[in-house]
Amino acid sequence: MTRPEYSGNGRVDSQVDTSQDSFDSESLDPQLEEQMDTRARTRELFRKLAGLPQGKKQEEVRNELVQLHLPLVDHLARRFRNRGEPLDDLVQVGTIGLIKSVDRFQLDRGVEFSTYATPTVLGEIKRYFRDKGWAVRVPRRLQELRLSLATATAELTQELGRAPTVAELAERLKVNEEDILEGLESANAYSTLSLDAPDIGETDGQSMVDSLGADDDALEGVDYRESLKPLLAKLDPRAKHILMLRFFRGMTQSQIAAEVGISQMHVSRILSRTLAQLRSGLLDH
Repeated sequence: MTRPEYSGNGRVDSQVDTSQDSFDSESLDPQLEEQMDTRARTRELFRKLAGLPQGKKQEEVRNELVQLHLPLVDHLARRFRNRGEPLDDLVQVGTIGLIKSVDRFQLDRGVEFSTYATPTVLGEIKRYFRDKGWAVRVPRRLQELRLSLATATAELTQELGRAPTVAELAERLKVNEEDILEGLESANAYSTLSLDAPDIGETDGQSMVDSLGADDDALEGVDYRESLKPLLAKLDPRAKHILMLRFFRGMTQSQIAAEVGISQMHVSRILSRTLAQLRSGLLDH
């Protein structure tokens, strides 16, 4: 009697009744023999592990169990290899799930260890994508929607022979179009691009940062000049002339006095009065 089972070497095969009456061991192919050896070795190690006290011997048996089932982790991690994360990182994350499975597994449950460990390993990998795979933190709802969108987009593209529209994606996932657009936009937060990376199609080595604008210190001066224009228009000609000589031609008060034909003290009073008038006008404005 057979039933689908995940073998210890990372392949899906059938669980075979190993009783002497059900088959002739000499007729088994090498691959099936290896699978059965892995399962038998796994049960033997768990029985041994259960009888050992905490210490070096127990740790050695635990490590052997982990090493024995690393092909399972590798097989499961490869399901996610095209999602932008290095395969080695996914294997490491999956190994954490495998170690948790070894620590929690109980032989008397009557299931193969690979069957027990598979959901834990997959859960650990999926949690990694959900919590740590995003460059910018987004709500859990949008993370899950992104995964659903990726699946629905692939299915509809195959069915329609073209990229699906937002309306078609909304109908497939039973959500409104605003949610679809939000989910598509959130996908941009999954990975980021360095500002020093060259623009696509650029051959001169220009990076993205080269195309970004910078703060212009003169912009603040433009605002001030525009605000001062109506105030300057209200000044008498002599006051405007003295301001121009002082602040645009950089003349000293004594030079202005000689230019205009008045005393330096008079120039000082005119400047003080005019500047106070302009300052009050700007504050009121």
